[in-house]
Amino acid sequence: MLKTNSFVGVLVHLALMGVIVAGLIFGFFYLYLPSATNHGETISVPKITGMQLPDAEAFLEEQNLRYFVNDSSYHPEYKPFEILTQDPSPGSKVKENRKIYVSINMKNPPMIKMPKLIDGSVKNAELILKSYNLRRGKITNVPDLQHGAVLKQFVNGKEVRPGDEVPKGAVVDLHVGDGLGNTEFEVPDVVGMPLDEASVLLVGQKLQLGNIIYVPGSGKPDGTIVRQRPIADVKAKIRTGELVDLWVAGEEPVQGID
Repeated sequence: MLKTNSFVGVLVHLALMGVIVAGLIFGFFYLYLPSATNHGETISVPKITGMQLPDAEAFLEEQNLRYFVNDSSYHPEYKPFEILTQDPSPGSKVKENRKIYVSINMKNPPMIKMPKLIDGSVKNAELILKSYNLRRGKITNVPDLQHGAVLKQFVNGKEVRPGDEVPKGAVVDLHVGDGLGNTEFEVPDVVGMPLDEASVLLVGQKLQLGNIIYVPGSGKPDGTIVRQRPIADVKAKIRTGELVDLWVAGEEPVQGID
């Protein structure tokens, strides 16, 4: 009889312990844990892109949210410390105290190496500047035989060479050749010369042939230069690369006929 009572007592104790353990499990998973984690309660993520970081911080605190800066970059069109991106995106459902990961615009631009624009065209320079996040500024034409070629590059009025460090987003001004030299000399006199000899003389002095106008009935041998513009004069000056128009005695040759 004593053994039976002892066995029943053990069963009762085990049953009580099972009830207690079950109660603890139920209370932890179904009462305490949901309360501690706000189970089923979510917050809609507000839009903070475009806001200044200090303003966004205060705004998120009011929403029981936090932020973490995980990236930064520089864009001159945005204000310093302006929020560029956010994750999660606006409208997403999250729990309280969730971190919102943001990227911001830097206050000061990073320094990058100036690319080589010299000797290339303006169009090519624009493409290179864009790839380096630089901007094309003022173009100044200067006397040089390289027509349309970039001769010098400037940032804030100071000449910069390839490899020099410049701020990202900087405005780069360019000096570009106008196709004309800056050396002045007296206009050569080709009146009375045959056209072929006059052409060789002018090209040899780095001048360009302009319009060639034929003058029938001038009384001069055909192919002879009877007039030129600008005229040859001791006071007249011409620059390398400029045009010289010629008037030639005779009928204009018909192209394609021998």
